[in-house]
Amino acid sequence: MSAFKTLKPSTLSRDAFVEAFADIYEHSPWVAEKAFDLGQDPSIDEIETLHQRMSDILLSADHASQLALINAHPDLAGKAAIQGQLTESSTNEQAGAGIHQCTAEEFQRFTELNEAYKAKFAFPFIMAVKGSDRHQILAAFETRIHNPVETEFKCALAEINKIALFRLLQL
Repeated sequence: MSAFKTLKPSTLSRDAFVEAFADIYEHSPWVAEKAFDLGQDPSIDEIETLHQRMSDILLSADHASQLALINAHPDLAGKAAIQGQLTESSTNEQAGAGIHQCTAEEFQRFTELNEAYKAKFAFPFIMAVKGSDRHQILAAFETRIHNPVETEFKCALAEINKIALFRLLQL
C-alpha cells in the first residue's frame, strides 16, 4: 500500500478533502464529495484504498452521471489542448505522451478520429495515456473505434479509473 506524500485524507475537513480531490475525476467533484461522505478513517490514507472507494463510486453511479463524467474529458490532441485550455493534470498527461510533438498530419489524424469516435459513441475517446506515446494512442484509437458502444462505454470508465489512480499517485 502507498501513502500520500503531500496530505493525509483522513484528517481533512469535507471542504479541504473535496478541494484536494475535486479533479481526480475530471471536472467531477461529486466523486470526491461522495468519497468523503462514506466516512473518514485511516484506511483512506492509503492511495489504493481511496482509489478503490472512488472507483466504486464511479462504477455504481447512474448512467447519466457516468456519461457526464466521460464527457467532461477533453479530446486527445483536440482544440482545448492546442489552445492551452486543459486542466493542469490533462496538460501534463498529454504532454507526457508526446502529444504536443505531433506532426501536422498526426494532429489531423487525431482530429479525424476524435470526430468519428464522437459521432459513433456520443462521447470522447478516453485513454490513460501515461506510459504511452502518440503512436500507441493513435493505434488504440484506430482499434477501439470499431468496438460496440457498450464496450467503449465500459472501457472509458475503466480508463478514467486508471487516470484517477495516476493522479492520486502524484499527491
